[in-house]
Amino acid sequence: MARASRIDFHGYTGCLALENDLVRVVLGPQCGGRVLAYERRGVNALALDPAQAGWTPRAGAPEIDPWGGRFDVGPEKVLPAHPALWLGAWSTETDGDTARLSSAPDPATGLQLTRTFRLDPASSHLRCVQAMTNVSGEARRCFHWGRSLSPGGGIAVVPVTQPSRFPHGYVQYRSEGSLLDFAPRDPGVRAQDGALVLTPPLQHPKLGFDTEAGWLAYLFHPGLLFAKRWQACPGRDHGELGAFTLSIWMYGERLCELEPIGPTEHLAPGASASFTEDWWLLEHPFPGSREALREAFDVRAVAEQVEREAR
Repeated sequence: MARASRIDFHGYTGCLALENDLVRVVLGPQCGGRVLAYERRGVNALALDPAQAGWTPRAGAPEIDPWGGRFDVGPEKVLPAHPALWLGAWSTETDGDTARLSSAPDPATGLQLTRTFRLDPASSHLRCVQAMTNVSGEARRCFHWGRSLSPGGGIAVVPVTQPSRFPHGYVQYRSEGSLLDFAPRDPGVRAQDGALVLTPPLQHPKLGFDTEAGWLAYLFHPGLLFAKRWQACPGRDHGELGAFTLSIWMYGERLCELEPIGPTEHLAPGASASFTEDWWLLEHPFPGSREALREAFDVRAVAEQVEREAR
């Protein structure tokens, strides 16, 4: 069965740990309500910067872009900056195999966020639910935006659903971050067996997708497959710049950001909406060379494993 405890981790005291005989999850409420660890056999599927260990907001201290299992709200270029949600301290509570992190009401966005995490007693399945509540006196538009960082150098699989609005099934941000190429030809992205396969290095690190399959998989060294599922919402408005349902930011060998994006929610004062990401951490062999990673990667085997084990 899953167990909950308080531990010290990544320079923080009082983190929440959920663990069973297979995986350990560590939640850090001190800086943005993050998942600090999602581990199997001691390998963390989330990337942490040692230089950020123990960082908390302090008057006059420069802000950081925190690593780990982050969640956020969008739209990115429209919603006001919200450091209280992104970097602030969150409250915590536990109930058996479930932990809940809650933000303070945020005056910048008019939102209060609650993140609930439940670890399955016998598998790697972690359910992550983000609830968004309008605590202002005006109607608000927002949506869930997952932003977890994983170790770089892996390979990502995004299932293709047709018809895509994009000529090649994805778009690519140019390096300056404000221009979208709607018909890119990046050698690091290839179509294979009903999916797009992303292998670093990419020409430009950030990609957007309109897939409605509701899952992705990321295989990283030393042989773990990080799978995410979420509820696809065909026909609903998606309010990110390119109406994406998913974005992936693959920065070479350093980091890979996996970003499911929820549909737009129109919240009246006092109203709430939630979005769920389901995570699994599965065993899967990692190709022995960069050439194998690009040329001999078995997409069907990954898709079949996700279908079989990530349910």
